[in-house]
Amino acid sequence: MHTDPAHLITDAAALQALYGSPGEASLKKEVDHVHPHYRAFIEAAPFAVLATSGPGRLDASPRGDPAGFVVVEDEKTLLLPDRRGNNRIDSLLNILTDPRVALLFLVPGVGETLRVNGTARISVEPALLTRFAIDGKLPRSVLIVDVQTVYFQCSRALLRSRLWDPATQVPRSALPSVGRILSDLTAGTFDGATYDRDLPGRVAGTLY
Repeated sequence: MHTDPAHLITDAAALQALYGSPGEASLKKEVDHVHPHYRAFIEAAPFAVLATSGPGRLDASPRGDPAGFVVVEDEKTLLLPDRRGNNRIDSLLNILTDPRVALLFLVPGVGETLRVNGTARISVEPALLTRFAIDGKLPRSVLIVDVQTVYFQCSRALLRSRLWDPATQVPRSALPSVGRILSDLTAGTFDGATYDRDLPGRVAGTLY
């Protein structure tokens, strides 16, 4: 998309002039540890987005399990199990070269979200994996997140999106199926119909 360079923001001073100074609450909400109030958000969240960066790659990966799946080990440490997935391991590869991570926690029905920034290490210590077993299945690894900053995000984005409003839910049939997407992306060389047929059973059988 072409845009007039005169209308592009290219320096911090211009950006700050456009937006103004942050409010007092926006600054005071940030702390360097998991405060008990913030711990309550993490323990109530069944879903989080993990953001990482690496050489030539950015990644934002959804993570979910029953509420409390991210364990607050102490006020400076979170533990995040890595379950079965597609084996692309983009997030983990990023962490090997750049340990910086960001987490965004969502709690169903709650407008505020919680943000955690820090660094992560990948552990396969048997005792640690065992702590996160579900139905006898262990995670492939556990991320040990060393917390640097924690703060909540106000509810405006979720209110504007009406994310938790049942009236805004979209039927899955209104969007292309996974098999259809794969078939079209490969000019029909991928058997999308078979993929769609087998997908529900495969997902149910491989959650853990």
